[in-house]
Amino acid sequence: MTTSANDSLLARAIARPETEEKVARRILDAALEQFTTFGLRRSSMDDVAKRAGVSRVTVHRRFRTKDGLVEACLLREGSRFFQKLDTAVAGLPTMEERVVEGFVVALRYTRAHPLFGGLLRLEPEVVLPYLTVQGGPSLEATCDYLTAHLLRAQQVEGRGDSDPRPVAELMVRVAVSFLLNPSSCIEMEDEDQARAFARRYLAPLLNA
Repeated sequence: MTTSANDSLLARAIARPETEEKVARRILDAALEQFTTFGLRRSSMDDVAKRAGVSRVTVHRRFRTKDGLVEACLLREGSRFFQKLDTAVAGLPTMEERVVEGFVVALRYTRAHPLFGGLLRLEPEVVLPYLTVQGGPSLEATCDYLTAHLLRAQQVEGRGDSDPRPVAELMVRVAVSFLLNPSSCIEMEDEDQARAFARRYLAPLLNA
C-alpha cells in the first residue's frame, strides 16, 4: 500500500465522525444499533435501512455490500477508540508509559465495546473474519495510528530515525491476539498484570 493510501485510510478512521455526511452518519448509527442488538448474522441491509429511515438503495449506494457496511462501522468505532486512547495517555510523560497504559486501555475498551467485544463473545464465527482475514483495513488504520505516535516520539525524545512501523504492527498484533484468544498464563483481565506484561515485553520494543 502506498503512503498516500495509508494516509487516506488513517484519515478515514480518525476523521470519520466529524466529516461523514448526515445520511451516512444516520445509516452508521442505525447499523451499530442493529448489529449490537441482533448480531451480524441476523441483520440485513434492509434492517439497517428501515432502522435508519432510508431506502435500501440509499444504503447500497453508500456502502455497496453488507461487508462494506460492517467495515465502515468498524472504522468509525475505531476512530472513536483512537480518540479515547489519546485522551487516556495524553498526560503521560514518556512513550514507554503511553505504550503500557495504551495497551491496558485498549484491552479494557475493546472487551467492553458492544461491537468489538460483545459480538466477539456472541458471534465469534461471524465476527472473526472482520478481525482476521478481512481485517486489513482495521489493522492498517490501527498500525498507522500507532506509527504516527511513535514517529512523534522519535522526534521529541530523540530515539533515532528508524522506521517504527514494524514495531507498531508487532504491538498491534500482540494486542489483537489477546483479544481474540484471552486464554493465557497471564491474566489480562487483571489490569495490573496486563500493565506489567506491557512494561516488560512491549515497552522495550521501542528501543529495538
